[in-house]
Amino acid sequence: MMHTIKNHRSIRKYKNKNIDDKSLNEILNAGIRASNTGNMQVYSIIVTRNEELKKQLWDVHFKQNMVLQAPVILTFCADINRFSKWCNFRDAEPGYDNFLWIYNATIDAILASQNVVLAAENKGLGICYLGTTTYMADKIVDILKLPKGVVPVTTITLGYPDENPELTDRLPLNGVIHKETYNDYTEDDINKIYEEKENLQETIDLIAENKTQNLAQIFTQKRYTKKDNVFFSNQFLELLKKQGFMNNK
Repeated sequence: MMHTIKNHRSIRKYKNKNIDDKSLNEILNAGIRASNTGNMQVYSIIVTRNEELKKQLWDVHFKQNMVLQAPVILTFCADINRFSKWCNFRDAEPGYDNFLWIYNATIDAILASQNVVLAAENKGLGICYLGTTTYMADKIVDILKLPKGVVPVTTITLGYPDENPELTDRLPLNGVIHKETYNDYTEDDINKIYEEKENLQETIDLIAENKTQNLAQIFTQKRYTKKDNVFFSNQFLELLKKQGFMNNK
């Protein structure tokens, strides 16, 4: 398993090869064994194989071709709908239509997704997380017919790899680990933590391609701008209200 963890790659090209039901169910069963809030499992996983639905998902996921290539698309959703209905059917009044429980349910969904990833990669399959899920959550709600109380939080493409990309860089351990209490970063700390990343040839090429002064500006000016962040934040907040998660009374 450590080999699987250390060799994780995001796969964006897939072979035209199906995943058999037995293998997929083993992977999904690994997912539902993940830790979760109160053993309530306030999440759901939508398994999409249908080509027409995949085309619709491809369109909202910024037309990334891996969505069409991968034989299986897994959409992980925060879901208080199922648990709340169980409570209502048992004469127990649920109180999960609030911010705390979109938070808890999102954690549950992400934990399940990571178990799925590890199980899939351990079987020689490839995956890629799609960050576009939160950007286009309102459209995904419509495509997958998600009822009130259900919100998509992440998506995974799943299939047999048709590429073997290089491992992507990661910050050094001392860049993210704090011992006993949080130790805030000095400018010197930041320089040391990001030194290797900033001096990669890939980074140098990206800076030239994007015509910025440094890597940080690529993130703030090109990839995740404040304007886009505010727009998608407000859009997602409106979806949470529509799906019944923001009743904080």
